Amino acid sequence: MSGGRTRRGTSLSGSYASTPGVRSRMQLQRTRDTAPEMALRRILHSMGLRYRVDRSPLRGWRRRADIVFGPAKVAVFVDGCFWHGCPEHSRRETKSNPGYWSGKIARNRERDADTDARLADAGWTVLRVWEHESPVLAADLVAKTVKEMRGQS
Repeated sequence: MSGGRTRRGTSLSGSYASTPGVRSRMQLQRTRDTAPEMALRRILHSMGLRYRVDRSPLRGWRRRADIVFGPAKVAVFVDGCFWHGCPEHSRRETKSNPGYWSGKIARNRERDADTDARLADAGWTVLRVWEHESPVLAADLVAKTVKEMRGQS
């Protein structure tokens, strides 16, 4: 691999990755079907709840919720502690490229807040669950919220 190129033929110049190895690991990060998300979905399904996965709650909108209960208008996001700046785990600093990552996480948090506000304005209830939270407790909260919202419609 010469000339600053990775095996896939993409250049590292201008990339957030500090090395080709870091870039490769970052590309393997799942955006859906993560272990915390799957644990929550399994419990919700066993409770008899049915939902859509990785779906945009609003038509024509690029942002997607992890779990969507359309008729009840409930959108669930399972947020990763690192990517979304968990208050319990945000003290961890990255060793490589800390300036980039602190800005990236701040932008993610701003986008999350904007998403929550837009969905609320459209009449949706937004639930955010941290990846470290108990999937059983999270499922109880989601089920309770979905049942309440179904009762209102």
